[in-house]
This record gives sequence, structure tokens and C-alpha cells, in this order.
Amino acid sequence: MTSTDRRREFGAYLASLRRHSGRSQRQFAAVLCAGSGAQSITRNEVSRWERGERIPDVWLPTFAQVLGMPLHELEQAAAYARGDAKATLPGVAATLADLLPNGDALEFLAASPCGRRIGATTVEGLAARVHGLRLADDVLSGGDLIVPAFRELHAAVRLFRESSRSESTGRGLLVQIGELGQIAGWIASDAGHGKDAERAYRLGISAARQAGDAVLVAQLAGSLGYHLSNSGREREGLELAKAAVVEAGPDAPAATRALFLDRVAWAHTRAGEQQPALRALGEAHAALDATDGAPAPSWAYWVNREELEVMDARVFTELHRPLRAVPLLQDVLGRYDATHAREVALYRSWLAVALVDANEPERAAEEARRVIDTSGDLSSERTAERARTVLHRLKGFEDVPEAREVLADYGHLLLA
Repeated sequence: MTSTDRRREFGAYLASLRRHSGRSQRQFAAVLCAGSGAQSITRNEVSRWERGERIPDVWLPTFAQVLGMPLHELEQAAAYARGDAKATLPGVAATLADLLPNGDALEFLAASPCGRRIGATTVEGLAARVHGLRLADDVLSGGDLIVPAFRELHAAVRLFRESSRSESTGRGLLVQIGELGQIAGWIASDAGHGKDAERAYRLGISAARQAGDAVLVAQLAGSLGYHLSNSGREREGLELAKAAVVEAGPDAPAATRALFLDRVAWAHTRAGEQQPALRALGEAHAALDATDGAPAPSWAYWVNREELEVMDARVFTELHRPLRAVPLLQDVLGRYDATHAREVALYRSWLAVALVDANEPERAAEEARRVIDTSGDLSSERTAERARTVLHRLKGFEDVPEAREVLADYGHLLLA
């Protein structure tokens, strides 16, 4: 692990402690100043610590006092960030390589014929916890959830390897491992752990294939394709997105087929292919209108017309069609659940970029400030990256006072 990785993990650790104290970055800066009698800490400085740009050595005693935790734990975490080989970081998730057995993640999982016997109730309990992780992801970010997600994945794989059960119970357990692989991969990607995300998705594909659940295989392949499309591997992402549609087949539930086609649209967009992207958007809407298919699986609960409109707007934004993107995003944001802070920040980031393309820098600057103020309290690399994208786009309007003020306040984020 590089020194930069260590400092970023240390920053994520500090951010987690601050959020668990119930304070925003601005509130935390204020209470630190009050606790030390100084007036020199700002919200921006707290943000730098949480991004791993600086180590707040002299402030650690005040941290410990404010947070009500042992000073030695913070000192150990700071030593980890500085590169001490013997130091560890409390609370940070192990990588998937640490959690899973050695070997290829695509290797078929092997069960123990002589382990403890499990039945349907065990699988039902695991399914409830998996769905709980999905619901938690609606309101929390990757950095908050990566530890419990990977613990559940590790426990589920271990249970499969060490238990005995009927064929139907084994299939149900494999399905839950597949679903866990998907949500753990999504969470890891959001937390900025790209390699762990990819391996979690691939493990999930292996489990779903063994379970014979083609729609779940497609969900995992499409999720991996989406991750690759957003990680500079656009051609691989596009091929996986298209393969997911084929894997699911024409009789897949309407919501899932719409989801998979939406991912194809995004993958074409990231690959710079405008017309195929627009065609895939239309196909996704047509798929969602179908009413005679099988019922959607529980993991597709969030796929609806509103979410398809969000993807429409994102594609239009990436294709520099602001006249189509701006009204859609404004309409969606006007109806969206404000408790889903990460999604709201992401959608506002696309709105800000679309407004830049529409030559509305004043309004774009206003949205940019909202994005950054929200994302500063989230442990999401997705929102942090989108904030940087918005700031980069505003740099073309430094002669506009509103844009210049935002860049003056937050330009340091571009150095992250």
C-alpha cells in the first residue's frame, strides 16, 4: 500500500469518527477551536484532514477529548498514516483478498459435507441482512458501510464452505452470496476501493452462476461493467453491459431489463458513442413499460421511472445536451428524497455541469457550492470525484464573480 493510500484511509477514519459524533465538518471545526481555546481551524482544514492531505498531529489530544476516545488510538492511526509498518488503523475494512480464501475469485465454491447442518431459516436471516445493507446504502456512503458489508460477505462464504444442507438451501445460500457480492462491490466502489469492488463482483458472478440465477448474474455483470466504465476501462465496461442484457434474456423482469439497458446506455456514453446511447435509453423506457413479465427480484426495488429519468439526464449531460438535461434534473431533484444525500449531491453535480454547458455559470456556481457542502460530510469517493469535476468545469468562468468565489473557497479540492 502506498503512502497516499495510507493517508487517505487515515482521513476516512477521521471522517468516520467525526460523523459518528453527529457533527458536520463546520461544527467539528468549531468544537475543536472551543476545546483548545484557538480560533485557527476552519471547515476547509477539517476537509483536508479527512482527505488525507494533512495529519493533524498537534490536534490529536483535542480530538480525543472532543470524541471521548483514548488518545493512543488516534496516535496509532496517525503513525499508520505516516507509514509506520507496525501501526494499524482501527476500524478500516480489510481488503477482499484478506477476507476470502486464496485462489481465483471465479473458482467454484466448495461445500463441506460434514459441517453443521443449516436450513431455510439461515438463508432467510442472511437475506434480511443483505436487504438491510441495501437500504442502509440508500442513506449512508461507502466508507460507512464497507466494514459491515465485507464482514457479511466473508461470513457467508465461510458458512457455505463449512456447512452441510439440502440442494435447495445451498442454492439459496449461493444466491445470497451473489447478492452480497453485488452490494459489497457497489459499496467498495463508492468508498474508492476499486480492486476490492471488482473482486467482489466477480465472486458474486461465480456464486450466481452456480445458483443458476441468470438475472442475478446479469445484475453482477452489469454492475461490474458500470464500475469499469467509470474507471477508465470503457470498452470492457461496454462489453460487460451488453453481455448482461443477453445473459438476462428477453423474458427478464421489466425493471431488471430496464436497468441493464440503462447501463448499456451509460457504457456507450462513456465510450463516446452517442446514437447507440440514445437508442439504449429508449429501449430501457420501453422495457419498463412492459407489464406481462415476471415479478422483479427484491434487489430491484429502487428501479422506477424517476431513476430512468436520472440516467437520461446524466447521458444528456455527458453528451453536452444541456437543454434536455437541465429540466430533467431540476424535476427529479424537486421530487427526490432529501435523506438520500449522496444521490442528491451526485444529481446536483450533473446539474451544475449541464448549467456550465448552457452558459449559466452563476447558477452552476450555486449548484457547485451545494454539491461540495453536501459531499464534504459523505464518505463517498464518487461524490468527491464529482465535486472535482464540477470545479474543473467552473475554471473556464473565473471572470464570473460567483464562479471565482466558489473556486477561491474550494479550489484546494482540485489538489486532492
